Amino acid sequence: MPPASAGTAGPGPRPRFRSELAGTARLAWPVVLGQLSAMGMTVVNTVLAGRHGGDTLAAVAVGSAVWSLVVLSMIGVLLALPPSVSQLLGAGRRDAVAPLFRQAAWLALAAGLVLLVLARGSGWLLVAIGITPEVQDGAVAYLGGIAWGAPAMALYFCCRYLSEGLHWTLPTMVFGLAGLLLLGPAGYALLFGAGPLPALGASGLGLATALVLWLQLAAFLAYLACSRRFADLGLFARLEPPRRAPIAELLRVGVPMGVTVMMEGSLFVAAALVIGTMGAAAVAAHQIAMNLAAVAYMLPLGIAMATTVRVGHALGRGDPGGVGRAAAAGYALTGGTQALSAAALLAFAGPIARLYTSDLEVSALAASLMGLAALFQLSDGVQVASAGALRGLKDTRVPMLMTVLAYWGVGMPVGWWLALPGGFGPHGMWWGLVLGLTLAAVLLAMRFRRLLAGGLPLPPAGSPHGAA
Repeated sequence: MPPASAGTAGPGPRPRFRSELAGTARLAWPVVLGQLSAMGMTVVNTVLAGRHGGDTLAAVAVGSAVWSLVVLSMIGVLLALPPSVSQLLGAGRRDAVAPLFRQAAWLALAAGLVLLVLARGSGWLLVAIGITPEVQDGAVAYLGGIAWGAPAMALYFCCRYLSEGLHWTLPTMVFGLAGLLLLGPAGYALLFGAGPLPALGASGLGLATALVLWLQLAAFLAYLACSRRFADLGLFARLEPPRRAPIAELLRVGVPMGVTVMMEGSLFVAAALVIGTMGAAAVAAHQIAMNLAAVAYMLPLGIAMATTVRVGHALGRGDPGGVGRAAAAGYALTGGTQALSAAALLAFAGPIARLYTSDLEVSALAASLMGLAALFQLSDGVQVASAGALRGLKDTRVPMLMTVLAYWGVGMPVGWWLALPGGFGPHGMWWGLVLGLTLAAVLLAMRFRRLLAGGLPLPPAGSPHGAA
């Protein structure tokens, strides 16, 4: 579709923007529910581990933290697929989607195998960071079990990102919820034993999660193969060997995304480690507040993923005005969700904290930290919305450097200083998070605005790669 010009009759700016808002919202809400389902799998494992015993709970908590750090990097690399597919779709190159998907599948398989090896060999890391022996053994067992699902997870995200790049996000929700429903009984059976199945403890929870990941992948592959929505693509029409050029392009765009996601994820892990030196009450309060903040983050994250697709599609069809509208819709929707999240955290901090714990000291501290979480809702929303828009342009290297500076050059050092030498305790670390997220929001928003004002690098006709 050619870009509208001054002399072209068509809908005015307001109807076009309303249409963009509706389109982004339709794409985003299934992604939000899918992301919440993925979070729910960690919650299920945590609840089951807690029923098994304190050592198992600690082991699964440590194992999940190590697992999430590596998984975030892998997912970040594969995030190159949605904007690539969406740009092809916008450029009318639907025939080029299947070859790109097949190359992305090779990349995902390789990433999954690397993740498998890293997870199964992570015992040395637990020793290095000083995890106690009784927790160490369980964490290694959990990681050894869940590691077998790493290739399935990588390929599942490849399928998911293909579908999202084609503007079809409903499978993200359906398969995410199905996995969540399956994990409860499977995890219970392998954790405690059931019938002929032995009680495997933490290892059983890891194996149950791996089993669910393989079932999710099998279901998604069957859907892609059988659905008429994808029939014309010929996704599985042939088996192609890995090709250097498209995989290198995916890596060129995706690796900076992986580093960016890793930097943000590791910031919160490091914050937890700093607060871990301040006593049990501080750790418990931090965990409660961070859990609420993580749930709230799923809303802007889903919108950002939809924004990536909408921006990429507009860029692919050569429509700079559409790029601006897609980003503006993302910012508008994110502003709404973040205002609601901030208001909820401020209004209900005390009652929510008391749902988690009856310890008055912990609940009071958690409620005060939720106030700081409310404070960074807007910053977190702007930074994730800007990052989503920039991913749609496949602009990844400069945003990576900006986030490294914001999170690790400013946020973490300031938070550490305020928390420990400065004597502000957990609140000091959280003020560092506020500062880091705010700086990232400002830098990324300025980057997108500069690219939009300076003239977008439109993809040449027939290019599968677009702007970088």
